[in-house]
Amino acid sequence: MDIKNNVAIVTGASSGIGEATAKLLSQKGAKVVLVARSKEKIESLSKELPNSLAITTDMTSEKQIKEMVAKAQKHFGRIDILINNAGQGYDAMVEKINVNTFREIFNLDIIGPVIAMQNVIPIMKSQKQGTIINISSGTALMILPSMSAYASLKQALAKISLTAREELHDDNIAVSVVYPYITATDFEKNTIKEEVSAWEEGGGGPPQPADSADYIAEKILEGIKSGDAEIYAHDWMKNPRRQ
Repeated sequence: MDIKNNVAIVTGASSGIGEATAKLLSQKGAKVVLVARSKEKIESLSKELPNSLAITTDMTSEKQIKEMVAKAQKHFGRIDILINNAGQGYDAMVEKINVNTFREIFNLDIIGPVIAMQNVIPIMKSQKQGTIINISSGTALMILPSMSAYASLKQALAKISLTAREELHDDNIAVSVVYPYITATDFEKNTIKEEVSAWEEGGGGPPQPADSADYIAEKILEGIKSGDAEIYAHDWMKNPRRQ
């Protein structure tokens, strides 16, 4: 898909991967809809990016998501790309998972993206084309102590995405999954943590340096252009192992 003049919704656009992606798409000529709860941040970013629109949205609210998609379509007249990036981490050993917290993260990491997809798909069908990129995680490809909750949600998002890809193939709507590696953003700082395993407390995890948000944004752009089903931050992630 060509990027220039296409309308792209980017959720979680106030920082990290979302912000970097919004900036990159804008540089390539896209009209970007900036979506996040942080009103001041996305409005400030919108001033930097030509032909952009900031819409403050809580991605756990069905009502707000529906209103966001409607506002984006009304403003730009179409929606070509949806990037479901908003999400939050949750680390806990299985026996320590707080079920109420897990439900809250489930609403943000799974239900929010599904609602966004359900609201853009009819628009894309009417346009006879579209691209949906859902941001999963490298943890969905691994078995790592303390990360069952988050990894299971990101694996579920990948499965939903790949199933939707099959369902929407004849409508010329490409649905793709991006698997980022550890990224140098505030994501880890914002991750909710219960009691974690000794492995995680001891600094367990892949030894390779974290990727930049800009690098992952390039991978997202790669997915938009290629329409491939799955885009990995690194080739080794296609056959991951516990590090």
